[in-house]
Amino acid sequence: MYGGGNTFESNLANDHLLANEDPALLAAFEARIEAGEKIEPSDWMPALYRKQLVRMIEQHAHSEIIGALPEGTWITRAPGFKRKLAQMAKVQDEVGHAQLLYSAAETLGKSREDMITDLINGKSKYSNIFNYPAFTWADSNVISWLVDAGAIVNQLANSKGSYGPYCRALDRICAEESFHLKYGHDAVVHLATGTKIQRDMVQAALNRWWTPLMHFFGPPDKMSTHTAILVKWKVKMATNDECRQQFLDMYVPKIWELGLTLPDPNLHKDPTTGEWLYTEPDWEEFKRVINGDGPCNAERLAVRRTAEARGKWVREALRNPQAVYVTPLA
Repeated sequence: MYGGGNTFESNLANDHLLANEDPALLAAFEARIEAGEKIEPSDWMPALYRKQLVRMIEQHAHSEIIGALPEGTWITRAPGFKRKLAQMAKVQDEVGHAQLLYSAAETLGKSREDMITDLINGKSKYSNIFNYPAFTWADSNVISWLVDAGAIVNQLANSKGSYGPYCRALDRICAEESFHLKYGHDAVVHLATGTKIQRDMVQAALNRWWTPLMHFFGPPDKMSTHTAILVKWKVKMATNDECRQQFLDMYVPKIWELGLTLPDPNLHKDPTTGEWLYTEPDWEEFKRVINGDGPCNAERLAVRRTAEARGKWVREALRNPQAVYVTPLA
């Protein structure tokens, strides 16, 4: 994921951290990773490995909890009682995923309170895709199917990675995300095979979400600040471009099978290489949104700030159970 800032400066900072490591310890660490061993919190690890893991797991946790917001707005408006229940269960799962990930990140030395503070102050990033609005029920369905499909592509690969607590959290998360994907696919099929109004609604939603979906896997590998070191240390088990290609290979045919189209006239598979060719999305928009200038950035963080403020009395009560607390009315 693009983290903003200057790539050259980031690489210099990374090189500086590595230069200060004990060569023997670093060599032993990399030999363990090459052998497929899991690194545990009590094991020695380079400062850069710890830093990159905290950044990546923290951003993933934030993405899960912020990602519940666009779908959460559709709980009361979902068509029918069963879909309301399913939507509520899905949102509850996403928030639970965030807690699993915050726990994994805490094993690296950063407290959950510090992570939440960095989120609501705008210091920590989260996935760009959740800064776009879900205008219709179809938008929510496209999120449930294709955004969760993209997440599974990333997370299934990374669950085989090198850091034990993160991999174990991802095993649990992927199992639940597979149900989310099936729920979203069922809802999209229902709309795509329904009335003209329903088909038009899901097609419009797909048109809106295609660029954010292409952004979802991060910038091309040649533009990425972090991919090389993350792949080397098996924190990421596939590059941004590899994940994007896998997503296209798995889901473009499924979209076309439903009679839906995609807003990219250049999208096709190269018969020689087997790779998908497509129009590059606007990466300046990607950078702009991740740095705070998206359609819903301010709204998303405002919701989290409000939740943090309203939950303060609960956290204080847990820290000091002997005190008497009165639930705030506001």
